[in-house]
Amino acid sequence: MSDYLFGRKTTRRDFLWTSGAALGVAATWNGFGQSARAEEGKPVTIGKGSATYTLDETFGKLPDGKTYGFGCAVVVDSKDNVYVTSRSANAPVAIFDKDGKLKEIWEKQLTDETGYTPDQIKATAHGLYWSKEGDNEYLYWTENVSGKGDGRLGARVYKTDLAGKLLYTLGNVKEENDKSQKFDFTNPTDVAVAPNGDIYIVDGYGSQKLHRFDKNFKLIKTIGARGKEHGQFSTNHGVWVNTLKKEPELYIADRENSRIEIFSLDLDYKRTLDGVRRPCCFYQSNGQLFVPELAARVTILDDKDAVVANMGDGAGVKPAELDKRQDVFATPHAVTVASNGDLYVTEWLPNARVRKFKHTPTTV
Repeated sequence: MSDYLFGRKTTRRDFLWTSGAALGVAATWNGFGQSARAEEGKPVTIGKGSATYTLDETFGKLPDGKTYGFGCAVVVDSKDNVYVTSRSANAPVAIFDKDGKLKEIWEKQLTDETGYTPDQIKATAHGLYWSKEGDNEYLYWTENVSGKGDGRLGARVYKTDLAGKLLYTLGNVKEENDKSQKFDFTNPTDVAVAPNGDIYIVDGYGSQKLHRFDKNFKLIKTIGARGKEHGQFSTNHGVWVNTLKKEPELYIADRENSRIEIFSLDLDYKRTLDGVRRPCCFYQSNGQLFVPELAARVTILDDKDAVVANMGDGAGVKPAELDKRQDVFATPHAVTVASNGDLYVTEWLPNARVRKFKHTPTTV
């Protein structure tokens, strides 16, 4: 039985021209999942002042025959390697080093343990979370649901090491053992890990529940239901343990209520942040919290929850115009930030439109 969630790996680095349909309207992109320059010869920037970022058009190449699918997640590890996941059967995970060089591609193949075909794994791909626990680093993978009844796939959360070695599975498993546990997720979307090792999982496309587990995946507490009251959600899509304040707090991206709900780590409601547009998830870096908003924007908050910048606002930009508007976002689904401040964004578009923006702060 293989211990690896992903099978064969490849390091081919040739250029690939891809095309996709943005928001249901055809739009052509280059091999980086990026659009053509808005103004030839001029750098594309987003944000302002200390939160200014410049597009790096060299990032994201895939080999011939490999394509991104809908952009799911992007994370960096302690060495600033970048992991890009998408709903692709032939390049579900592309890993780049800190300089943007493609290191490897993990092709999702069946293992004796999972029994999933590449197309089935493509159909269930969603979240990815990087966690430093002691001296070790881990990845938590969140699956959506595909199919019904006996053919129901997904509804699982995996924990792996950085090589993709499968360590634990929680959710829709066939049988329980020391590395797997049954749990009634209906359609999970995201994971976060607290400093003490507690694990938080949101059932964002399903029950709207928020679950708290200990570091060994023993359930501690569950809250949540569908609705608009505090403690209720409408697509609780993302979860994050914010450590910017004196006491850590749990942030929930309550997407279809267009708000951020904030709880104690014991899941007691504390307050709400409005003014966001369909927030998807979070990433914390250098004293700030980055929020990808599916409604065409990325927002940065400071340690007091004040807005530092609203970046790349693509509201009102027609899908057919996106190939000329590198300075805007269409559907940001996930973000991550490298140790030097560089920003990576992937979008819920057929080719992921994964992009790197170098941190280029200005004094203006």
